[in-house]
Amino acid sequence: MQQNIKTDTDSEVALPDGTCINNSHLELKWYHNIKYLIAGILFGILLVKAEVVSWFRIQEMFRLQSFHMYGIIGSAIVVGIISLGLIKRFNIKTIYGEPITITPKKFHKGQIYGGLIFGFGWAITGACPGPLFAQIGIGATVVAVTLLSAIAGTWLYGLLREQLPH
Repeated sequence: MQQNIKTDTDSEVALPDGTCINNSHLELKWYHNIKYLIAGILFGILLVKAEVVSWFRIQEMFRLQSFHMYGIIGSAIVVGIISLGLIKRFNIKTIYGEPITITPKKFHKGQIYGGLIFGFGWAITGACPGPLFAQIGIGATVVAVTLLSAIAGTWLYGLLREQLPH
């Protein structure tokens, strides 16, 4: 079922398979990205202080030895649910006034395989994509191997996307 393509003023474009990609039409100067750099640095500091980037904390989670990481992940899920509810209910827009559209996603069995691969990789390496850069930033440079592997996996997925179950 294909969705309609919205006009130039809207920020959603429909693909032939019916999925949508949020797409901003704004052209901003390079220094507008500084706010994202600052937010990323602050987020990295938060991850380090909360010990989310600790390999030992991640291993404790997967061995069911500590509630620390489950509490953090559970809190993030609750905040996400509340935030999405507020965005939908009050039709909140981006800081530039563009509408935020949340497209319903269909469940596919490939998500199970991808989740398992992600979870195994997380358990083995002690890192998921968010904290990778913070781990490198605190001096755990061996995580660069995990970062390069994540990049290679993303490239491989893009290459084989059409042949994979979706």
